[in-house]
Amino acid sequence: MTIAGAMIAAALSVRIVSPVADGYVSGATMLRAQVEPADAPVIVSFFVDGRQVCSVAKAPYECEWYAGRAIVEHRIRVVAAGADGTEARAVATIGTKGLGYAESVEVDLVEVTVTVTDGGSKYVMGLPQKAFRVFEDGRPQTITHFASENVGLDLVLAVDISGSMRDSMPTMKTAVREFLTAVSSRDRVTLLGFNDTIFPLARKATDPAERVMAVDRLACWGNTALYDVIATGINLLGRETGRKAMVVFTDGEDMGSHTSLADVERRLEASDVTLYVIGEGRALKVDALRERMDRLARSTGGRAIVTEKIDDLRGAFAELLDELSHQYVLGYTPTNGAHDGSLRQLKVEVEGRHRIRAREAYRAPGPRK
Repeated sequence: MTIAGAMIAAALSVRIVSPVADGYVSGATMLRAQVEPADAPVIVSFFVDGRQVCSVAKAPYECEWYAGRAIVEHRIRVVAAGADGTEARAVATIGTKGLGYAESVEVDLVEVTVTVTDGGSKYVMGLPQKAFRVFEDGRPQTITHFASENVGLDLVLAVDISGSMRDSMPTMKTAVREFLTAVSSRDRVTLLGFNDTIFPLARKATDPAERVMAVDRLACWGNTALYDVIATGINLLGRETGRKAMVVFTDGEDMGSHTSLADVERRLEASDVTLYVIGEGRALKVDALRERMDRLARSTGGRAIVTEKIDDLRGAFAELLDELSHQYVLGYTPTNGAHDGSLRQLKVEVEGRHRIRAREAYRAPGPRK
């Protein structure tokens, strides 16, 4: 071993940044590690319960792992090993917690994000909880959770980077940068690029600078896997409580997704994600595509915006940002507690001569196994 290699081996350390020790994990989970010295030439391998999940050869040292729906104990180990033939090696291990019997009773909370306008384009805020009524399959429900100000947002922004976007890329990047800069720093943003593959570029970032830097990694090629990226976004947002939204920008029809339209619809029904779709270019010319985008978004309480040219994209993003900044979140425990996988119709009413947009239905959990 060289003197330099020996110095690196002696100084090398690794720690697990996410998840935290003794925390709870379920669903899509990001594994993150930090290596010191930061420029050490290492390969970082992640292990969960003795099984290798992935290896990463350069920073950021992170990978996604699906922890399952049940909250159970896991042992997470990270090994940083020299990538240049040195014997440098560092190991970190943590454990996550499972839910004990008393904690495992499942309480179902249905959350509904509601947008209220004056009948035109002006958003109405400041309404009290008592102004809202929620009905499930026609039966009134008791609102137990209510928020109207400073409601944190978990947002996925998915940007079409298929080959047809090549000429529009500079304008699109500018619009995306402005949007990500304007999103509040209290909100968590995941940026995905997608063609016929999905590329996570920033994960749950709160630092505006980190979000904007990720935009520089966008590059165009390939086809459009629209349904796949919506399904991925739903998985990334998970089932944790709180306001969740996904904004998808695309200029074309789905080409090559492994996920079907029917599967996307069912996944949206089973989540509380509000979907927004911005369509541009070819999306304008196909009636069936416009109708499909509108139906998917409207069913979740979101909407589809169609821009006639790429230069209108900045205005479309600004319009959505304005809406995301003016929303209510209502929560209730349904009077129908059956876990039967049924599709249940939702209706939200508000006092006064206002217009509202909210999720139209949700799919109840399936039978417990």
